[in-house]
Amino acid sequence: MTEPVPGPKGLPFVGNMFDLVDEEAPLRALEHLAELYGPIYKLQRKGTRVLVVSSIAMAEELFDETRFRKMPPSALAKDSEKPAGLFTAASDDPDWGEAHRILVPAFGSMAIEAMYPEMQDIGNQLVLKWARMGPNTPISVTDDFTRLTLDTIALCAMDFRFNSFYTEQMHPFVNAMVGMLTESGNRMARPAIVTSMMRKTNAKFNEDQEYMFNISQELVRHRRENPTKKRDLLNAMINGTDPNSGSTMRDDLIIANIITFLIAGHETTSGLLSFAFLNMLQNPQAYYAAQREVDEVIGRDPVTVDKLSKLEYLNGVLRETLRLTPTAPIISKQLVAGCTGSRATLGNGKYAVEPTDKLMVLIGAMQRDPSVYGEDANEFRPERMMGESFKNLPSAAWKPFGNGVRACIGRAFAWQEALMVTAMLLQNFDFQLDDPSYKLRIKQTLTIKPANLKMRATIRHKMEAVDLERSLRGVLSMSPRPSTSTHRSTTPTCPGGEKPMTVLYGSNTGTCTDFAQRLASNAASHGFKATVMEMDAGVCHIPKSQPVIVITASYEGQPPDNAKKFISWLEHAPSDSLNGVQYAVFGCGHRDWTSTFQRIPTLVDTCMEKCGAQRLVQRGVSDASQGNMATDFDEWMDQHLWPALGSTGLVSTSDTKTTADADFDISTQSGITSFRQDVQNATVLEARVLTAPGEPQKRHLEVELPENMNYECGDYLAVLPVNSEENVRRVMSRFILPWDSTIVIKGHNFGFLPPNTPLSIRDILAGHVELFEPASKQILQVCASSTPDAELKSQLRTLISDPSTYTTEVLTKRLSLLSLLEQNPSITLSFPAYLQSLTPLKVRYYSISSSPLSSPQKCTLTYNILSSPSLSSPTTVYNGVTGTYLSTLRPGDQIKVSVRPSTKALFHLPLNVAETPLLMFCAGTGLAPFRGFVQQRAMMAPSRKLAKAVLFVGCRSEEKDRLYKEEFDEWMKQGVVDVRYAFSREEEKSEGCRYVQDRMVRDRDVLVGLWDAGARVYVCGGREFVKGVGEAARGIVREELGARGVSVSGEELKRTFREKIADRCATDVFG
Repeated sequence: MTEPVPGPKGLPFVGNMFDLVDEEAPLRALEHLAELYGPIYKLQRKGTRVLVVSSIAMAEELFDETRFRKMPPSALAKDSEKPAGLFTAASDDPDWGEAHRILVPAFGSMAIEAMYPEMQDIGNQLVLKWARMGPNTPISVTDDFTRLTLDTIALCAMDFRFNSFYTEQMHPFVNAMVGMLTESGNRMARPAIVTSMMRKTNAKFNEDQEYMFNISQELVRHRRENPTKKRDLLNAMINGTDPNSGSTMRDDLIIANIITFLIAGHETTSGLLSFAFLNMLQNPQAYYAAQREVDEVIGRDPVTVDKLSKLEYLNGVLRETLRLTPTAPIISKQLVAGCTGSRATLGNGKYAVEPTDKLMVLIGAMQRDPSVYGEDANEFRPERMMGESFKNLPSAAWKPFGNGVRACIGRAFAWQEALMVTAMLLQNFDFQLDDPSYKLRIKQTLTIKPANLKMRATIRHKMEAVDLERSLRGVLSMSPRPSTSTHRSTTPTCPGGEKPMTVLYGSNTGTCTDFAQRLASNAASHGFKATVMEMDAGVCHIPKSQPVIVITASYEGQPPDNAKKFISWLEHAPSDSLNGVQYAVFGCGHRDWTSTFQRIPTLVDTCMEKCGAQRLVQRGVSDASQGNMATDFDEWMDQHLWPALGSTGLVSTSDTKTTADADFDISTQSGITSFRQDVQNATVLEARVLTAPGEPQKRHLEVELPENMNYECGDYLAVLPVNSEENVRRVMSRFILPWDSTIVIKGHNFGFLPPNTPLSIRDILAGHVELFEPASKQILQVCASSTPDAELKSQLRTLISDPSTYTTEVLTKRLSLLSLLEQNPSITLSFPAYLQSLTPLKVRYYSISSSPLSSPQKCTLTYNILSSPSLSSPTTVYNGVTGTYLSTLRPGDQIKVSVRPSTKALFHLPLNVAETPLLMFCAGTGLAPFRGFVQQRAMMAPSRKLAKAVLFVGCRSEEKDRLYKEEFDEWMKQGVVDVRYAFSREEEKSEGCRYVQDRMVRDRDVLVGLWDAGARVYVCGGREFVKGVGEAARGIVREELGARGVSVSGEELKRTFREKIADRCATDVFG
């Protein structure tokens, strides 16, 4: 007995048309539905049932050609008497059989290899174009790869040159092709009657088709009038005979196949190359592994065809790229005529297939099936597509070129071209993304490509474009001229007489960015002019005539997002590559992550020394858990870095100068109010309180994200807060500044504020600086020098000199400079000095508390508001900056945000939702990510099997602060989640358990059972909560071991526990 196929309910006349609307691409809508409904679902389109498959097991059935036959893509299905090309013809079309039999020999391995010189000719044109553009010009990646692949197929297959690299605009054939393919796809998404009324659109569609026909017809005419003996595809089509019938191809059939080859032969390969470079640049380890392989196998020699098969890793890169983003993303199928009974089913007989059904395989979703590729199926890992790992995959697990007799006839051609071009580019250039934060968005016609992808190319080996041209001709210059690339320019002194310095920073949260900017601002008073760059910008470009300071954090042992490429490069740099470099490293970390504390800063320090660089000063270390990072950095800078630089002779005491108040102008002229570029505007949709009156307030905020911003469950929303009007007024009142005051920073580097530009002081204070960071020892010294009060001067100097007093009175009480000034009016600090002491306003990270399956462009936050007596001034109330700001927002307001993927790879839902149980632990607003998890499961539940999920929640009361209680009660009824509460003030309502740890002990059997079943574990809460959950879990383990007669020490238990949970447990600590 078969079961109904799940799927969204269609509407009269239009079916599921509105379910396929996606602002990015229709493919995303299809994949979104696959997440909701599972490995098979149904749609209604123009009166036809469409079955969409996304699992390898079901694809294996569909690729049985005795049961299911390939259908042409619906958007390109034959709708006239004109013949169809190989790609668009039906399998039972006699024209397809004739063309296929004639052309198969033309795509043999020897024939493809013979085309290599012409492929290389076009590849050289691309290389030279990029070389001449220089390292600072953004390259439109997909456009140039389209030029490359179109010119290659035209020259190799038809001996015709489009000469696309010699014009600014794309060739008219490409424009006509894109127009035709786009409209073909659009027609699938709208009723035929609507299309019939779109006269201008239809006229343009016909015009595009006619243009491509005329180009192809001219190619045939020219070859017939000017015959050659060249063994290319055009001659094969004109002169070849069908071995079955002895007939030759008609001109109209030749023209149809020329159009097919020009479209399919370049669109898919240009997409493959674009995605491959994006994948490598976003995964630096893969990028450098591929480049090292090219250097080892080919070196500086020309890239010859015999070397391509030796590029094993590069083959893996291309295969893995096509696994994740197959450029022809859908294979269409239909039941073979006469196939009935159990053979006319899917899912091993579970779902019936009708002869009228159209079936679609989502190749990308299928090739990310976790049952074959594991929980890291969405990750780019070329190693899995190499050697035995690739050979041992199930037969249906990798099908980017199609299947069986209808597989892509030009696969060998495309593979040879893609390998050659990728090797040539990696051999001759170093690449970087033009926008390091680029997020993939799909552009879809018949195929898919990354939208708006741009990168920059710097010639390797210290060559200029003219040297590279000689190299491509096989004439290597033995002593290439030094490159004039601005990246390699080094200057012993700057125009103002200062000495140059490079500051590289790696940062996700902004702390190291702030330190880098603070160092650059401070450098002027020591005779240096600092250039501040992200660490990734320093790859291959570390100067040797100036000090290089690296400031970086470590996130659970991983580099910051803007330092990944630098770390991968540095780890494999030659031992003498940094000879002559003088460097220093300052590292930030959190000692709670014991095993990975300071891993990245230590790695940078060690590798730079190994590569021949000279260490200027011992590495600086700061521990975020101590709350003293700014002071740690200032002391390292003042007591170690600057003295070390002075002792090296790079700067002497006589060279130093100070930044005076005269470097600032304050007036009431209008000024710039905004210059943050790391966040974008989102729109508030809903804001409400979740707790009862009288309870500590916890709130819900829903926002609509910008159209280019996407997220997954487990990600963060980074919010840029605004300091309250009250606190801004406090500052302006203290310095007696008019509300419309502006300030101009004259000439020198001030880090995060631009020089020589009128800036609104009110807006700087509101949206660009931290007003309540603990005062640094450096600014306390300035304050001590700025007061005539001898007693106060003595107190301040004690704070500076006595670490214990400083910790107790400043760090613990979070004594801000503003509070100090308000409490001590005798301190005559100027506003410029005050402003210089402030750090840039940092974004705050909030766990997203919704699922994109609910609405991809909307997300929610769940947050609390900190409001308590100030520790440094008990008579005043301290209100948390961000919570207070968020609580003022109303629907329609704008908020500056960006989505930040979780640095914790495990803090996402498992891909195999049917087989992997969940154990979740939280307290208070730590519920946020788990609301997103459970909401996603609730969206899947009606049509997908879900493994058991248990959520332990700590709060005060069943009614007063049980967050989202109605939602969770409903989800519990649906069986989506099993929630175990612990009410700290109503223990009788939570099985006598006051805290989550108590509930864990009580429900130990549930925990042990799910753990043994392979559960993933997630913990979210404050530091003490996470610590308590860990202790409770270890206590349960100790009892279980004791019951089995096993005794272990506390330290041994901790070590074993840590090892066992490493790949199954994720924690998110806040506060």
